[in-house]
Amino acid sequence: MILKRLKQMMPYLIVIIPSFYLFPLFAKDTGSFMLLLLFITPLVCFISALLYGMKKGIDFSFPLLTGFFFAPTIFIYYNESAWVYIVMFAIITLVGNCLGALLFQKQGNTES
Repeated sequence: MILKRLKQMMPYLIVIIPSFYLFPLFAKDTGSFMLLLLFITPLVCFISALLYGMKKGIDFSFPLLTGFFFAPTIFIYYNESAWVYIVMFAIITLVGNCLGALLFQKQGNTES
């Protein structure tokens, strides 16, 4: 059961994880890291979670996994002040997931 859910999440996580680990390689200064942390990565998380919610419904483990996969980047690219982004990305992913599930539910009602 758990592996099945993880398998369903993988295409969406495969979009999010590179934004955590590869995008910072292109950041050159504090401004570009802030742009990445405050706009680009949250947008990737939100859109991926929105699409996942539309396809699979609400899944509270998806935001938890998002935070889990971001955590190691704190030691790789950032400093201890980036811990707050674990919570921020998890919340953004949760909102996207719930909104996607809500949109899917409404679409399902109009098709009936």
